[in-house]
Amino acid sequence: MQAPERDETRPRVVPAVSMRDLLASCAAATAVSTPPREPRRPEGEQLTEHREAA
Repeated sequence: MQAPERDETRPRVVPAVSMRDLLASCAAATAVSTPPREPRRPEGEQLTEHREAA
């Protein structure tokens, strides 16, 4: 039994993305998808407003 011939075609070239662009896109995605923080309250101050969940 003969061994199958190897595929001698060249691998496809994939366009490269620089590490800087990759990290910048990850940072931008995190900034856009993270909800804003609530403002800090002094200790002892209670939240008076209550909102129902959607």
